[in-house]
Amino acid sequence: MRVVITDCDHDSIKIEEDIFNAAGLEFKLLQCRTEDDIIQKCGDAEIFINQYAPITERVIRELPNLKIVIRYGVGVDNVDLDAATKYGVVVCNVPDYGMNEVAEQAMALMFALVRKTVIMVNDTKSGNWDYTKAVPIHRFSYLTIGICGIGRIGTCFANKVQHLTSNIICYDPFVSPCKINGLEFVKSVDFDTLLKDSDIISIHTPLNENTKGMFNMDAFKKMKKSAYLINTARGGIINENDLDEALTIGEIGGAAMDCMENEPIIGSNPLYKHSNFLATPHMSWYSEEAYRELKRKVAEEAVRFSKGEKLRNPLNSPCSPR
Repeated sequence: MRVVITDCDHDSIKIEEDIFNAAGLEFKLLQCRTEDDIIQKCGDAEIFINQYAPITERVIRELPNLKIVIRYGVGVDNVDLDAATKYGVVVCNVPDYGMNEVAEQAMALMFALVRKTVIMVNDTKSGNWDYTKAVPIHRFSYLTIGICGIGRIGTCFANKVQHLTSNIICYDPFVSPCKINGLEFVKSVDFDTLLKDSDIISIHTPLNENTKGMFNMDAFKKMKKSAYLINTARGGIINENDLDEALTIGEIGGAAMDCMENEPIIGSNPLYKHSNFLATPHMSWYSEEAYRELKRKVAEEAVRFSKGEKLRNPLNSPCSPR
């Protein structure tokens, strides 16, 4: 079967290449950015490995040879899953390669917000030596940590922060009440209670029509004015215009985001003007170990499909596969 890596910004595809060569699979790497790129360049592909390129209904319809799309990562918001199912194309992801890394990035951003680390580093390096610029800071044991989404990564985050405070609550928009997954130290609450009671909210949900913009001005008004919001999940879950306004008027205490709605962001962004806003470039998934694991798993899934073996992480079940 012919494999096309539709796009990839990694510095090397040596891991994938070794696995494909060992399995006797032909492959090529392209850097498609648009629907037209994919349709014009990938017509002979049966297997897509995909990072950001848009796999829309038009793309799927126009490429009758395409049988499977395997995403570099967890989210599939750039893939039309309904269209793939309709046209008999299987979609797979890699949900378990960077769970610890994402949870740890959320923790790092949480510490930076609560301890006001970035603000104070910048102030100190500019020539000041004044801890009172950080006032007030509170002990974690006095704070309530809220988790929005208690799947793999949310559960991992909960297990890591349980040593900081006994006050951990969760809301899961897909399970009511949220499935605790054996986390006896986590209390399940509804969304309004999560907003009202949390000193810190860490988001760990996928992006879809139910979660898009769920953190908007209405939500911010229900949060404590001292509360911090952290998003290491997907851009678009937070309404960024509303967040800008909320930070401007002091509706919440601060925010940190590893993912934004329109990536990559080159240059300035209205949110950057706020000293209590932190941003990192969608890096929470990354460690050298996670990087290698992700590349190995996408390639191995492609090989399994080519051999007619059971897939590890299919997200849909087309009635009539191509």
